[in-house]
Amino acid sequence: MKLAPVWIAGAGMTPFGIHRDLTVKNLTAMAVREALADASATTADVEAVFFANTTQSPLEGQHMVPGQIALRELGIQGVPVVNVENACASGASAFHLAVAYVRSGAADIALAVGAEKMNVEDRALAMSVFDGAYDVSAPDELARVLRELGGVADPASGPSSSFMDIYAAMARNHMDTFGTTQRQLAVIAEKNHRHSVENHRAHYRKPMNADEVLAARALAFPLTVPMCAPITDGAAAVLVCSERGMARLRSTAGVRVLASALATGSDRDFTTFEGHVSGAAARRAYEQAGLGPDDVDVAEVHDATAFGELLQLEVLGFFPPGEAAAAGERGATSIGGALPVNPSGGLVSKGHPLAATGLGQIFELAEQLRGRAGSRQVSGARIALAENGGGFHRGEEAVASVIMLGAQ
Repeated sequence: MKLAPVWIAGAGMTPFGIHRDLTVKNLTAMAVREALADASATTADVEAVFFANTTQSPLEGQHMVPGQIALRELGIQGVPVVNVENACASGASAFHLAVAYVRSGAADIALAVGAEKMNVEDRALAMSVFDGAYDVSAPDELARVLRELGGVADPASGPSSSFMDIYAAMARNHMDTFGTTQRQLAVIAEKNHRHSVENHRAHYRKPMNADEVLAARALAFPLTVPMCAPITDGAAAVLVCSERGMARLRSTAGVRVLASALATGSDRDFTTFEGHVSGAAARRAYEQAGLGPDDVDVAEVHDATAFGELLQLEVLGFFPPGEAAAAGERGATSIGGALPVNPSGGLVSKGHPLAATGLGQIFELAEQLRGRAGSRQVSGARIALAENGGGFHRGEEAVASVIMLGAQ
């Protein structure tokens, strides 16, 4: 089935980091204003909004209508505003819904926004938000799955979220299956910390070599702190348009949406990587786009830990199972390599404001496809892929998004 063309007319993103003096409203306004300015649009042009947020409810008590409240002062009034919560894939899910809304003909111009203010005075409260991203009715089941995946590891030597234990168990399973080493994970972290040095919007901009990554504070083996995404504040926004919308805005610098696919995990043998939820989303995206992994020039993937990047590169089909780590060691995934991955610095270094992350990936890839990434520019980038996952259920992410974009 041929899908109606959809475009990104504009994108905006705040610096990711710790913003003690900014609110969700402030961060939302910064990202939305930049996205509108990028598209030469105004708030009057916006016909619908999909607003993503995951933490304002537990951290601030704003349990309902966060989008309507965050957007009102910007002058976005009267139009449909839909609130989206889909764990760490909330921003990508908001984008998916905006694309579907425009593609259906319900609007010509829709806005996808994701915003988080995660750094609060109560650090334990901030860390606790992750404890709602798996089946809270069956905590013993989670413990059983993690033991079956990766045995038992020493506890972290300091503050850590439950998801670092999850990623660590998955990493140990991969190490047992393919012989992957802790140093190979450190090399991935080194690469992403190196990429972020040239990204003025990144949470961290300090390079780290593999030895420094390995010597840092230990979390559940094999992870150390620099292999893992920090607690981050930030927002990102993307303006999605039909061809009529692009004509209304007189936009000539759009990025084509080639595919947007969402998938949910399934009951399977979670000790293997066959049938992984991200692979299912990728197959749908490749089919929509009429392309395959070999056609991709640049990718942003969900490296909530360095192992997350390794896993996604294999289940997305970029490298055969067990071979992504070696590819990273030989520079294939660095800027200048065969497939640059996370030129922004990824979640590990750019930061991970949960509901803004997927849209932040799209912002980076739109910059790459328009040739505006400066010293991070991937030469000749024409096709880009973003993978964004969220939550954990029965051995894998609960939801996965794969989005493919093309240069005009």
